[in-house]
Amino acid sequence: MSQQNLLFHPIISSIQRIALYETKTRFYLIGSNNTQTRFRVLKIDRTVSKELVLVDDKVEYNKQEIHHLLNMIGFGNRSGRSSGFNKLVSAFGIVGFIRFLEGYYIILVTKRGKIAVIGSHSIYKIEDTAMIYIPNDSSRPLHPDEQRYVKMFLAIDLSTNFYYSYSYDVTHTLQMNMAPPRKLAPALFPKPVTAAVYQSNLNSNKECTCNKKKDDEDIFETWKAQLEERQNKPGQKKKLEFGVRTVPEWRFVWNSHLLSVVHSQLHPDWILYIVHGFIEQSNLNIFGRPIYLTLIARRSNRYAGTRFLKRGANMYGDVANEVETEQIVYDAMISSFSAGRFSSFVQMRGSIPSFWSQDISKMVPKPAIMIDRSDPYAEIPAKHINNLMQRYGSPIMILNLVKKREKKKHESLLTDVISNAVKYLNQFLPPDKLIQYFHLDMARMNKGADAKVLDKLSAIARTVVRRTGIFLSCKSYGEEMGVEGHQKGRLQTGLVRVNCVDCLDRTNTAQFAIGKCVLAHQLHALGLIQEPVIEFDSDCVRLLEGLYEDHGDTLALQYGGSQLVHRIKTYRKTAPWSSHGNDIMQTLSRYYSNTFSDAEKQNTMNLFLGLFLPEPNKPAIWEYPTDYYLHHPETMVYIPSRRSLTKWWDDEVLHYLPRPTNEMRKLCCEIIGLQGDALEMVDPYHEYTRPFEYTVFEGCFEFKMYHTLRDLAPGGLESLSPFVVRGRGVKGPSSKNPVISGRSSTTSNNSSDSNSDSTSDDDLTWSPSSRQTVTSPVTKIVKLLEACEVDEEPPLFPAIKRHTRVQVNEPCKRDMLLYKRYVNFERRSNPKYKLDIPVVMTVSSAFTIDSSVDVIPPTVSRSDRLVYQEYVRRTTGEIHVPQESQELYKKYVNFTV
Repeated sequence: MSQQNLLFHPIISSIQRIALYETKTRFYLIGSNNTQTRFRVLKIDRTVSKELVLVDDKVEYNKQEIHHLLNMIGFGNRSGRSSGFNKLVSAFGIVGFIRFLEGYYIILVTKRGKIAVIGSHSIYKIEDTAMIYIPNDSSRPLHPDEQRYVKMFLAIDLSTNFYYSYSYDVTHTLQMNMAPPRKLAPALFPKPVTAAVYQSNLNSNKECTCNKKKDDEDIFETWKAQLEERQNKPGQKKKLEFGVRTVPEWRFVWNSHLLSVVHSQLHPDWILYIVHGFIEQSNLNIFGRPIYLTLIARRSNRYAGTRFLKRGANMYGDVANEVETEQIVYDAMISSFSAGRFSSFVQMRGSIPSFWSQDISKMVPKPAIMIDRSDPYAEIPAKHINNLMQRYGSPIMILNLVKKREKKKHESLLTDVISNAVKYLNQFLPPDKLIQYFHLDMARMNKGADAKVLDKLSAIARTVVRRTGIFLSCKSYGEEMGVEGHQKGRLQTGLVRVNCVDCLDRTNTAQFAIGKCVLAHQLHALGLIQEPVIEFDSDCVRLLEGLYEDHGDTLALQYGGSQLVHRIKTYRKTAPWSSHGNDIMQTLSRYYSNTFSDAEKQNTMNLFLGLFLPEPNKPAIWEYPTDYYLHHPETMVYIPSRRSLTKWWDDEVLHYLPRPTNEMRKLCCEIIGLQGDALEMVDPYHEYTRPFEYTVFEGCFEFKMYHTLRDLAPGGLESLSPFVVRGRGVKGPSSKNPVISGRSSTTSNNSSDSNSDSTSDDDLTWSPSSRQTVTSPVTKIVKLLEACEVDEEPPLFPAIKRHTRVQVNEPCKRDMLLYKRYVNFERRSNPKYKLDIPVVMTVSSAFTIDSSVDVIPPTVSRSDRLVYQEYVRRTTGEIHVPQESQELYKKYVNFTV
């Protein structure tokens, strides 16, 4: 039996537009789909001051029923001349709810912009939000620290690098999303593991089960067996399709704390899972075939923070600056997951898993690295590697870019820590599951004019890709890489983990080198190139380089407070001398950010992620000298270690290797058999094409997507192949990400500007009071920079010379003669050119002008009159039979014929 007969489709959220109505006692959130045919209602009580009381009736309304309900609510709240029922704001989703010292706030997405498309599934970037105070007790005085907490919370600018999707699970990789579900379990909401959580578990003698998953039967195998039984029964369906809602990867859900209060009370269609990091997509046009190249970076919310304040790892093995980077390549000609051609590869970056830090009390460019706690049995690296095996399988490969030999030990301390930990942990693993360790001192190797850092990285990348493989959803046209497991393609098993000290500059260059090698294998597997080799200075590689530059700049701004200092061109020795001044400015910017603003940003992040909960009778977050105890609860409560020092992995992890445990035990919280009206909830093509509204091509995301022919290929070239090596003087990719302009993604100035290229509701008005609403839009500086970029863009419809990249010249004499012969041949073969005599139209019959008074009778011939007379005679019964017919009939009766 083919697995193609058992299909699982992601369920599309039916709530994609929200209108917020207010009365004195309640908020009403009316959610609907894009076509406004399905509606849901969420009621929020405004009379309770410090509690969130909401009602979701779980009922789906049609358009007529929702209008009747709104009219009834409006009529019931009418008092005098005022209606008492007003529309407050329109939105596209709920980010969550937050409370500080007073009542709750609701955070809504009021502006969005499409940032990428995976098949037919759209991914959106949040471009503006609204934060609205729920209680209606304006006469009651607020706590004096309330406004400061609000201002601190809004420093997390949700309009920069926060993403979500209504149909595609952005928290999971493409391979995980296309894997069949295995277990049915509720979406257990993870609580932040703090000292208070452990203390309550210890007091009740219970083990912390907030992140445990309940075992259950394998859904995929069960339905597969039932489908095999149906194959031999006539009249039974030979194909089963289901809609599935998967449990997200909570590690990458950044609004988990904001949803913790309502997650169990709301219908899943109300819930949006927001990821933080970087997403960008470009069109690699290969002779007219659109190949979409997408880069997705997911920043972990575990042990999250700023550069110098979050180093190493916590006691659970969660490392600082952990980012999962996924490179997706697919043929956009076919958007279906089941029939399309998709490929992906995953790598990650993260700080060295150990207890280490840097002293920032002294204002020095490079603070000294200190090993805070000794870990002789590598317990922290063991927990970290065990988690990686659970999520990605084996082999786990570590690429360490930290210096190894120094006169005065600084970075080399970290190299000793990670190398010794790998040696210890490998003692107990089976030989085929060993952790593989690579070391490359990029800083030392880059010295000298003839340094070839990229060549060495490319050699390591080829080894990595050969051992982990790539994910492929279709049959490979080239070398089979990866393991079997997908119904038609191959799977990636294992992961390469790249790190330096900061996991910024050197790490980004190494990830680009790996991505370049992977892209060659992806294009080769999809049948687009003959050999898995692509050259530097080609349009293809320059497009990928631009993506990784934006990727590195964004992550550097989020973690370090500035853009990249050492770029890919720095290690290729192709950077111009003018870039050295920019490197110095970025170094100073990073130093200033780390020295003066990191503490404030760290407090903001702790508040946003729910690691610190404000309480009236306790000190405020800005009064604490450090946040160390928030991320290390073992300093406040004794937590006994229950893990063996030799058997440091989980049994189920080793059982499923080389396949990842999370994929082999993929959880889903809802599964629906598809039939009838249920097909609408899994139809991404309808959501993607949007046939219910007019579309302007110039406004489409695909029309404005970065394009190799339009934005990269220089004019006047005969070859339009993106794999041809160009000169270094041709134009290169320019950054489209507004955060690359030099603004940190974690802080913003509150303003009211907005981007005109995004989606907003024009038909819904909003006029809240200043006390109730606080907005966090894009800053004015970024808008000015974006306006400059718009002015420099090429015209939408360029001239033919620029569009075709071919010089338009006069044809030669030989071509003109050939064209004339072609025209004459066409004229001789076409009959219309032979009609030299003009055509004269003549009337074949003439009719007299009659009237109701005077009619000229027509002339009837004698034969026609005889026919008519014979017809009349037969109606009266006088039928004259000819003598010949009578004789013939007599012979027939007497059998003489």
